[in-house]
This record gives sequence, C-alpha cells and structure tokens, in this order.
Amino acid sequence: MAHFPLKGMGVALITPFKEDKTVDFESLERLLDLHLQSETDFLVALGTTAETATLAFDEQSKIVRFVVKHIQGRIPIVVGMGGNNTRALINQVKSFNFEGVHSILSVTPFYSRPEQEGLFQHFKALSEVSPLPVILYNVPSRTGVNMEAETTLRIAHSCKNIIAIKEAYPNIEQVKKLIEGAPKGFSVLSGDDPMTIDLIKEGGQGVISVLGNAFPKKFSAIVRSALNGDIEKAEESFHKMDRCCKLLFVDGNPPGVKCALYLMGYIKNELRLPLVPASNETQLAMKLEIERCIK
Repeated sequence: MAHFPLKGMGVALITPFKEDKTVDFESLERLLDLHLQSETDFLVALGTTAETATLAFDEQSKIVRFVVKHIQGRIPIVVGMGGNNTRALINQVKSFNFEGVHSILSVTPFYSRPEQEGLFQHFKALSEVSPLPVILYNVPSRTGVNMEAETTLRIAHSCKNIIAIKEAYPNIEQVKKLIEGAPKGFSVLSGDDPMTIDLIKEGGQGVISVLGNAFPKKFSAIVRSALNGDIEKAEESFHKMDRCCKLLFVDGNPPGVKCALYLMGYIKNELRLPLVPASNETQLAMKLEIERCIK
C-alpha cells in the first residue's frame, strides 16, 4: 500500500463484543461497511477506543487481518501499537503481520511518565525497527505525560519515517507550534473531536475521531468543509452535534460511543472490565440526542 500522507477524518474503531465478551466479528463487519459507505478517510484499529489493553495478542492479530481483508485496500488502515516497555514494543512490532497496513499509531509511554529525552529515545528506537511509517500519539489525560511540541518536532525532524502526530492535548498553542515547525509532509491530526476545526484553521490536516464511529458521514462532511476553507459551515454543522459529542465522553471512552452504536442498532452494548456500559441516565439522554441528530 502506498504510504501517502493521512488527511481528513480517520476513525478510531471500537471493538464490538458478544455477550460472552468474545470479539463480535459480524458486528465489526457492519461497522466497516458503514465506514466504506460514509466517506471515512482512514481507519485506526487497535487504538484506545478499541479497548486494546483488554485484547490478547492473538485477538489483536485476528482483528487486524479481518479489517484488512474486508477493506481490501479501499481506504488506508492504521494499527495502534504502543507501550511503556520500549524493548517489548520493538519485539511486538518485529513479530506482527502488517501486510495491507498503511502505518502504525504509537502512544507515548504511559504510567512510567518518562522525561522528554526518554520520549525522544523511545520513538527513535521504534522508528529504527518499524517496517511502516509511524504516527505519534500524544494523550496526556491517559498517559500522565505531555509530549511537548519541541520534543515532537525533534522526533519528526530526526526520524524520517515518523509522518504524523495524533495530538490529543487540548492546547491550541501547542498545536500551533507543531504546525509551524513540522517538516514538509508531516501531518498534525486532532485526537480530540471538539478541537478538530480549530486545528484545521491553524493548518492541521484532520482528525482521528471517536465521534466518527457513530456519525461518520456527518463528521466527515464537517471535516471536509473545514479543510476546504468553509469554516463557518463546519462550525455551524458541528454546533448541531456538540451535545451528542459531549455525551459520548460523560461516562468515558469507549462506553459512550458504544452506547450510541448500540442505540443505533450496530452492536451489542458490551465492554470488557474494567470498563462498564454507560449509565442509564446517559443512555436516555443519548437516545434523545441521536433522534435529534439523525433527523
């Protein structure tokens, strides 16, 4: 697959489960078809939203092979692969079957909270062994550490196969520094749905979205409007979805988006512990909001 730059609305796929908590590949197929029909620009398998921390290695491999086989090269596929043990991550990357995959999305090491030099050395080591381009993923709310713009840019300029960042630190000043200092061809993508339009206004290339799981056609149109320079139209359209977007995160991610997809008839409302389904209150509010949004 050609390793062209990623742009537009990517979706961080959920992993649907059956009542017995095994992977529901039938529902996953329905979701993939939804994205093929909805102008989703690319898909991310095994991201945070996929509950990847609860998936065994063989399950991860089966999911990626299933997605690749069903998509058949029609849109790019990104695979999430990160960790806080650099050596273990390198071994995993070396042993994984990436056939048909566009690039790897790799989160900053979590829990151990490395210093900026540690972050640089971690991603440098990953870049040296990766068979594919790498997208950095900065999400301090989950990892406990913010990868500063200076560190990201140092990595981007030093490691030519690191092609993008999914920036989920909701700080527009950090985003501006990334966009202004990025090497040619390096994409800055939002990892925070509400920040997407502001990021594009500054020169960013798009989003890796949670919202796009449930509303791919609507959100891809919003992102496309923003990328085409029609910011007013994009902001007006997103304003209509703002309440729904907020509800997706009231009980955390992915419980919120799984609740929405369940109410829309795509999946069963099943998660693996330690995550549990969204509250009854959230489900009721989500049901009313979905009915309003899809009119």
